[in-house]
Amino acid sequence: MDVAVLEIGGSHVTAAVVSPDAWTVNVVDRAKLESQLAPEAVVGQLADAARKLPLANGLAVALPGPFDFATGVAWYRNQGKFDQLYGYNLGDNLKTELRLDRVMFMNDAEAFTVGEWTAGEVRGVERCVGVTIGTGIGTAFLADGRVVREGETVPPGGELYKTSYDGKPLEDSISARAIQRAYPGKVPGVKEIADLARAGDRVAGDVLLAAFGALSAALKPWIDRFGVTRTVLGGSISGAFDLVESVFDFPVSATQDTEQSALIGAAAHYLRSS
Repeated sequence: MDVAVLEIGGSHVTAAVVSPDAWTVNVVDRAKLESQLAPEAVVGQLADAARKLPLANGLAVALPGPFDFATGVAWYRNQGKFDQLYGYNLGDNLKTELRLDRVMFMNDAEAFTVGEWTAGEVRGVERCVGVTIGTGIGTAFLADGRVVREGETVPPGGELYKTSYDGKPLEDSISARAIQRAYPGKVPGVKEIADLARAGDRVAGDVLLAAFGALSAALKPWIDRFGVTRTVLGGSISGAFDLVESVFDFPVSATQDTEQSALIGAAAHYLRSS
């Protein structure tokens, strides 16, 4: 059964059909998303993207938290995205707008990691972790392909961003804003800092090494506790992996395509939950 999937970020929505036979992804549309508009306007944008998909079997949605993925209620506040959706039941309103019985939500970092376990860098690995790095950090710890959020072997809720490093929240050391803040020059984003590092800018290189070094140090105790044998990095910042691979003293690789993995993971979870 093919699965209709939306992958939602702070500034885009991707609509795709995922075929589980070979886990192929057909991206039907990738549109700009104005996430700071009123709830009804956000729902309208998402519904417009979803209507381009075959919805007879329902819809799977991968999106970032804070969000109640079971009930469909958004809890974004001071996130720079979806702030007007605080306390809003996106699930019920999206179902009503699209006249659907079933819309299933999944955390985007978990969707990414399940996608990588299903058809990517950590395919079939018994115990693995996926880390998405962009405006913030997302993580998912998987045992036999299933997300583990509870217990002493994973961070609170399975979310590494809730931990600290060097006496500060981890995202103060490794995130897009942290890296841009650490670089002394004005640049549009992390991609440009990585380009400068590849061109020989030693300060840019040192900034990236320090940021990913913090990630490596913060992640290592949990890798040991959970028994992780392979780690995969995703998110927009994972494109700098070639510059920072040396800071990791455990097996790690970068995804080929974060968005495609999240689409596959959401579809796999949707089918598993059917």
